[in-house]
Amino acid sequence: MDIVKLNIEKLQHFEGLDLPKYQTEFASGFDLVSAEDKVLRAGQRDLVATGLKMEIPVGYEGQVRPRSGLAYKYGIMIPNSPGTIDADYRGEVKVIIWNSGNEEFVIKRGDRIAQFVLAPVVQAAFNVVVNVDETKRGEGGFGSTGK
Repeated sequence: MDIVKLNIEKLQHFEGLDLPKYQTEFASGFDLVSAEDKVLRAGQRDLVATGLKMEIPVGYEGQVRPRSGLAYKYGIMIPNSPGTIDADYRGEVKVIIWNSGNEEFVIKRGDRIAQFVLAPVVQAAFNVVVNVDETKRGEGGFGSTGK
């Protein structure tokens, strides 16, 4: 497993919170915590501050993903999942949280709200052709391969 240095800046409203960490030895993502208290009504979505800025290395992206337990137990989702943080972004990392459940959801400062995965990126070199190659599948999509 490769280890990549990730520079982080702690903002004032992060003070007193624990630095991100991987919860298990082979976890692919580390948890992001809320740097603020927030209440989401059923059906509401809002930005939740993490109190961190990150310097994503060139050649990588940050992927913000939902926490499976929050999704299963409370219907707490990240609507643009995975949310992408590009290597040239230098603002505070904030998470769009959507309460798809039927009850109010309370977020307390320090609560784990999302996962963050550092992932390699490749960019395409566009090559215009008259026709793309045919495949057995062809244009079948949106459920064409079965249930």
